[in-house]
Amino acid sequence: MPISKTQIDRLGDRLKKGSHTESDLRLLDDYRRSFGESYEVVVRKLRQRSASPTGRLAKSTVSIAEKLRRESLRLSQMQDIAGCRVVVADVLEQDRFIASLMTDFPAATVMDRRENPSHGYRAVHVIVEVSGKPIEIQARSSLQHLWAEVSEKSSDVLDPTIKYGGGSDTWRNFLTNTSKAVAAYEKFEKKHSIALASKVVADGAHEKFKKAFAELLEHHVPDDEVQELRGRLEESTRMMECREQEDQEMRIELVRLRKMNTDLLMGAISRLDKLKEQKQ
Repeated sequence: MPISKTQIDRLGDRLKKGSHTESDLRLLDDYRRSFGESYEVVVRKLRQRSASPTGRLAKSTVSIAEKLRRESLRLSQMQDIAGCRVVVADVLEQDRFIASLMTDFPAATVMDRRENPSHGYRAVHVIVEVSGKPIEIQARSSLQHLWAEVSEKSSDVLDPTIKYGGGSDTWRNFLTNTSKAVAAYEKFEKKHSIALASKVVADGAHEKFKKAFAELLEHHVPDDEVQELRGRLEESTRMMECREQEDQEMRIELVRLRKMNTDLLMGAISRLDKLKEQKQ
């Protein structure tokens, strides 16, 4: 028989208090399994778009209980019982991916945590509903994912509260600062994308002007007009060269910033792995 909303919420209350029984755990398993078909629909749709989703069919009992204690919500309101994650190359691809999800699931709810991160955590969460079941899709850029792995390992190795603003000041500040560094890099990515689009349009206009000037020379045109147009063409050529130089400088800076962020986060993961080995 379907589990009623009242049953679900009462189960959540018992999980929150830690007073659940073996019967409650079986009921929870039944509830989690009820998300299976909806989850598979979402995963198939993502794969059709050549995405490679990873994740879980159902949130663990411990994770559910901890979230119920941490947040003021009922079990029936929890939107990430089932969910998956998609990691894309960069923030531009992330935006395109979110747009494609809204095409597939126009009624989806988007929670963009990039501008207002949660304790440094930056990503976009999309909640889609299939057959009345909410399924969470986490969309992360590769750097956002790398930062999240540092946060997860920090929670596992150092202090479980780090993900939610706890832990030592030193490590919490490290996570905050690296999150800001990734955000700054991704802002620069978008700036370069806008500049590149403008460059493509301007370079196209320059080539048309250059072609028109060459064709004009084949006709009898007064010398003063030719000189004026030649001067404008030379100025347009200088501007095109400046745009090319600026584009190259931005590309070099993007490579430098990406490497800096990657090295910093990978170094943190390496240190945490060593600490974990020492504790074992």
